[in-house]
Amino acid sequence: MGDYQGTLQPGRGVDGSPYLAADPAQVYWGRLPARDDAPVLTVDPGAEVVVDTVSHEGLLPDQGSDPLAFFARHGVAPQDVLEDAVAIAASRSRAEGDGPHVVTGPIDVRGARPGDLLAITLLDATPRVPYGVISNRHGRGALPGEMPAGPDDVSVFTPIAPDSSGEWRGRLPLTEGGERSVSFPLAPFLGIMGVATDTPERAHSVPPGPHGGNIDIRHLTAGATLHIPVQVEGALAYVGDPHFAQGNGEVALTALEASLRVRIRLDVLDADAAAREFGALATPLAADATHLMPTGLDADLDEAMRACVRQAIALLGARYGMAPHLAYAYLSAATDFEISQVVDLVTGVHARIRRADFEEVR
Repeated sequence: MGDYQGTLQPGRGVDGSPYLAADPAQVYWGRLPARDDAPVLTVDPGAEVVVDTVSHEGLLPDQGSDPLAFFARHGVAPQDVLEDAVAIAASRSRAEGDGPHVVTGPIDVRGARPGDLLAITLLDATPRVPYGVISNRHGRGALPGEMPAGPDDVSVFTPIAPDSSGEWRGRLPLTEGGERSVSFPLAPFLGIMGVATDTPERAHSVPPGPHGGNIDIRHLTAGATLHIPVQVEGALAYVGDPHFAQGNGEVALTALEASLRVRIRLDVLDADAAAREFGALATPLAADATHLMPTGLDADLDEAMRACVRQAIALLGARYGMAPHLAYAYLSAATDFEISQVVDLVTGVHARIRRADFEEVR
């Protein structure tokens, strides 16, 4: 990750790469792009793009819909509140029932066609501010009806700061107002990476699906790639829901939500190459230098797990020619299946298949 170097207001410190600001005219709030939406940027496959993302925390009605006032209550100076967050809260609205997420885009990738795979690689992720928020809202999270314990929603302001070795970490007090605190490492990633749906209506931003969207896989940090089946010409890619850190499950509802400036690369695998590499993908496939991570998505966590196992078996068959019963045995002996999240209406499971186990096969 890129370490925090001061508040990154829109346009500040941008290099020569194409740049997409989180301007109110270039974001969606609570919904995701669909087939009839116009791109705000067009690039060739392989292009790198610098994108500003804005966290929804501090912008929402239960927080006052005024990020300047919300963050001032936590000691944040006005110049350290993002101007684009203020502009979005002041000029954009969400319909009742829409999701909370702000997404930047969409980006047209020339030549991408339905049946291809769009590969979104996170090359770098830099904190735009030195703080974030972890929220638990009534009726949400892994313990609805139990947490929050009181009548109000809970938004925990969470600063980040370097430790004695220079590593930036999040910090939480052990008790409200207490002097002792726990710290934890940062691992910034984008909770939302996706492509436009082939529908006239825009998809809700909360549940993930074949289009990607709110996939919330914490391993998609710098260097990792999400492969998503393209549904419309040009793919119409978008990113958002930035995190500084998340645990598998994201049990409270959100993890450490906080705005990032990211550099992404957009590649296209044509349908034939995609089939050779990965087989038929029903859901997005995450990957990094060490692991392949097929996914399973369903409102029922048991069904999400089953879908992930089936996708993993299919992947091993397509990529390595592994017989289904032997792939099943390998997955049972050697692969971890992790819960991505249980709080986004559609739950997620991802497998962690070690690439090194198959180095001599290819």
